Order: sequence, then structure tokens, then C-alpha cells
Amino acid sequence: TAELVAHNHEVCGLSWRSDGSLLASGGNDNLVNIWDARSHVPKFTKTQHTAAVRAVAWSPWQLNLLATGGGSSDKHVHFWNTTTAARLSSINTGSQVTSIVFSHEYRELVTSHGFPHNHLALWSYPSLSKIVDIPAHDTRVLHTALSPDAQTVATAASDESLKFWRIFESRKKSAKPAGHVANTGSSTSIR
Repeated sequence: TAELVAHNHEVCGLSWRSDGSLLASGGNDNLVNIWDARSHVPKFTKTQHTAAVRAVAWSPWQLNLLATGGGSSDKHVHFWNTTTAARLSSINTGSQVTSIVFSHEYRELVTSHGFPHNHLALWSYPSLSKIVDIPAHDTRVLHTALSPDAQTVATAASDESLKFWRIFESRKKSAKPAGHVANTGSSTSIR
């Protein structure tokens, strides 16, 4: 058992890199810490967020790419190279960022949001152009989870609902153009 101490307030975001060598943590102190699994001190501490950092996600197709999202007074997603500690780029999402999910097949990511829009946004990477905004919930999106087949994003919100979004449908199964949104009742398909 180990204890890692570097945040001054509650830790509200955690994500292991897929190879298990790095752990990223975000906190209510607006900090992002990147931890080497072999050490008890952060490898890097990032201070660019101006609100709590709850959204923390590693790219599945670029091992050293980390995305972090800030709360309601920040509204930014920052992209980090965890080899060099450099900030690669940022986007102002216009809304509190509550989670980030990378596609396994496409060079895309989904951000979920709270105040003021309570929506999902699909972005291309590295251009960071927005593909589509998706009205999601009546209240803040609290959690997201990617399905085992990496095609469907589940969202949970404080409106007491759980929704399923088929955002990253496999190219093998899809003949629809990117950005196509179809609602089938219990789930929504993007492609």
C-alpha cells in the first residue's frame, strides 16, 4: 500500500495510463498531477486550470497524450505531452467539463458537461474542431463510461437518468457520414 500526497484539496479525477506506468490525478485545488507508478512524488504538476479538475483521460492511440478538463469557472480541456510535460493545445468548451472519453478507433474524443449546457460534445483530434454538440441531460452530466466494445458512451446525470450514446460506431458497421445523429429512443447513434 502506498499513499500519494500532493493535492491541497479533494482529489476528484483519476486515470491510469493503459500501460500502468503513469497515474493522472485532478483536484479541487485546480491542479493536475502526473505520477510515475514507481515514485511517491509527482513527475509533473500542472497549474493551468482555474477550477476543479474532474475530467482526466489518457489517449488509447497516443500513449503520452493526456487530456484534462476544468470546472465551471475554467471550461477548458488541456492536452499534455507527458513525456516532455508540454501543453500541446487547449480548447475553451464554453461549459463545465465533467469527463473526457477518447475513441479507440477514431482520432476523436467526447467531452461531457455541466453548467450551463449539460451536453456532450464530439471533437476531432488534433485539429480540435467540434464535430457536433449533443443535448444530453436536464442537469449536469456526472459520469461517463465507455462500453467494452468502445462504441457506446453511457452517461449519468443528477436528473436521475442514465443514457446511452452510440458515438464511436465501428467503421466496419457504419455507412453513415460522420456527424449523423439518430435517436432510437433508448440510445442515440452519432454515425
